[in-house]
Amino acid sequence: MVENKENIEEKDRDLKLIEIGSKTNETGAKVVEKDFIPHFFPTYRIKRNLYPIPISLVVIISGILAYLTYVEVGVQIDGGYFSETEYGAIGGILNGLIYTAIAVLSGFIIVFIIKKKGINFLMYIFGIGFGMVGFLQTWFFGEIILYWLFQNNFQLYYLFDVELIFFTAVFTIVMIYKYFTSRSIKVKNFIVLYIGLLIGASMGVLMPLWTTLAILIGISLWDLFAVLYKHGPIKQMIDLVSEPKEDHNKLSDKELKEKIQSGEYAYDTSKLEIGIGDLAFYSMLTSNTLVQTGNIIIMILTSLAIMIGTGITIMGLKRNKILPGLPISIFLGIGTMLLSWYLFSLPF
Repeated sequence: MVENKENIEEKDRDLKLIEIGSKTNETGAKVVEKDFIPHFFPTYRIKRNLYPIPISLVVIISGILAYLTYVEVGVQIDGGYFSETEYGAIGGILNGLIYTAIAVLSGFIIVFIIKKKGINFLMYIFGIGFGMVGFLQTWFFGEIILYWLFQNNFQLYYLFDVELIFFTAVFTIVMIYKYFTSRSIKVKNFIVLYIGLLIGASMGVLMPLWTTLAILIGISLWDLFAVLYKHGPIKQMIDLVSEPKEDHNKLSDKELKEKIQSGEYAYDTSKLEIGIGDLAFYSMLTSNTLVQTGNIIIMILTSLAIMIGTGITIMGLKRNKILPGLPISIFLGIGTMLLSWYLFSLPF
């Protein structure tokens, strides 16, 4: 989770010269502007006090898709490399380790590509990835919705099924074209939100309980390292793609750090950038909670815990340029899910 001081209402604006300490926050600390993040970076840009909106949207929509898939249509696949039906919790842990290892390897590969090919090459990696996920997942959930609507009339189902492939392809092409060409924040936010909820819904449905927990815990721990460690790939990626804001009263990194730690200065937290991975894994947890427990109240409690965790992370951004968006929210969400699930299972 990172932040940005851009105009999130309409379009990105050109960088302006801003003097460090020219503004103060509600506590009287002098505000330090954060670095500029390129428009193509897959983050949802939002005002600080509106951060629950994108989280609520991905949770609700992914929850509906997961419920239709798992409960109404009955698509119940034991996803992962090792079947939990056969190997139990051990299989889930092994799956989590494999997916975490893939994330680790991917992070270092992306940093290597940026260093070799430049920042703009990263945009094409994201664009191709969004196109593949957008087409396959839209088609998958489109099939689910069609089957749910026309399960008693297969003639209409097959009729619309042919059109679904065509319209999915057209929609995906338009979406990727807009990703490469549009400078609108609203367009970018829609793409990030859409891809994030598709990933969350599909993983929430396809991954069984232990695999889901292992993936979320593994990725959250990796997020801590990747963001906070000075050689972590996410930190390196942000440093490589971000552009420092120039100012008339430049402080050295050491001086700035000392002033922030003392409370004299604070990083600007008026605008936020929530990563697509954060939205995907938040909705993965809530979707899996719904299909595993079958209890919407537990899902709602888990969602609230995630939002509280996000709020805590945002508070920490006043003293940190960037913080991992997953650990606090995911661990609070998992703890709330397990505790509430246990309490609801008690015979009162």
